[in-house]
Amino acid sequence: MDQLFVNLKHWVVVLMPLSWQPLVSALISVAAIIAVFATLFALTTILERKGLGRIQNRYGPNRVGPFGVLQPVADGLKAMTKEDIVPRAADKVVHFIAPLVLVIPVFLALAVAPVGRNMVAVDLDGGVLFFFAVGAATELAVFMAGWSSRNKYSLLGAMRAIAQMISYEVPLILSAITVIMIVGSLSTAKIVETQAGFASWLPNWFVLTPWGLAGFILFMIAAAAESNRSPFDLPEGESEIIAGYYIEYSGFKFALFFLGEYIGLFAVCGLAITLFLGGWRAPLPFLTWIPSYFWFFAKLFGLIALFIWVRGTLPRLRMDQLMNFAWKFMLPMALVNLLTAGVWHFMEPGFARWAVCLLLVLGPYIMLGRSLFEQRHLSKRTYRYAE
Repeated sequence: MDQLFVNLKHWVVVLMPLSWQPLVSALISVAAIIAVFATLFALTTILERKGLGRIQNRYGPNRVGPFGVLQPVADGLKAMTKEDIVPRAADKVVHFIAPLVLVIPVFLALAVAPVGRNMVAVDLDGGVLFFFAVGAATELAVFMAGWSSRNKYSLLGAMRAIAQMISYEVPLILSAITVIMIVGSLSTAKIVETQAGFASWLPNWFVLTPWGLAGFILFMIAAAAESNRSPFDLPEGESEIIAGYYIEYSGFKFALFFLGEYIGLFAVCGLAITLFLGGWRAPLPFLTWIPSYFWFFAKLFGLIALFIWVRGTLPRLRMDQLMNFAWKFMLPMALVNLLTAGVWHFMEPGFARWAVCLLLVLGPYIMLGRSLFEQRHLSKRTYRYAE
């Protein structure tokens, strides 16, 4: 059962002529990635809207289909049939290409994600490097959309988005480097292999170490900012810049931006699972009989639920708060975590290693947090009641 899809692909490929087999294998992998994650996109949109409705004590989608489950179909049909409006002064070629430039790289990033045992589309020696390289193209797409629209608000939204993405890309990469240092490889499959086995009942996942937990938290915060998720959704602040860099997009082009953001979220969550949560490996020894791809997608749904919960509970940050947090807290903590991972690697296993690494992580965290809090000059809140 675990290798069902792998064996099915091999069976189809060997039926083809020898010269066609590499192309057919690649096309099957591409079709599987698009079909699975596009379906996951539809499921996530309905689950997010339902979840936010519960959090905010209101109804979510409940009219289209039983309990509103066909709402993604209705949204897709509306996007495809809605009029495509392009500003008269816009650069029409760049305006048309920008959504495609956003969507294609995020699907490419999924090619190096091991979603199960022997289930990675492209097993590159530099898989993590490939992920970040193609992911950087999204910044170009954002600027293309903002600049080509010939709209001041759109251009301002694009510049804010690029500033945010570059700022948080630094701690995102630095937090991933800690895992690369420990494993000694950029291969995503090799990283998952390193986390095999169990210590008593606990899995050998990197998140269960001081530097791994700190790196995972930093990675997820930076991932939320990179994906424009709350509370870091500044590029589309409706009250300030009227939906940001894609304000001049409508119809299916707007839907492509929407799709790109969610697929990018799935890709970065998949990388977090690979780096810190053991990839497709089971959390307990007696659960290893369950197919490996089930565990990958179970972890993926867990992280998506976390992002939905955060969106429904935390308010949006201001731009100055967002940038201060990136450069004055996230970056120093990511650098400290690099040092902590190095100390963990060279110290002998035991209580001393845990104690030293915990101090190396918690000490700077407390000091940086206090310094940021003190700079706000907040007075103590007092409550007075009317007489």
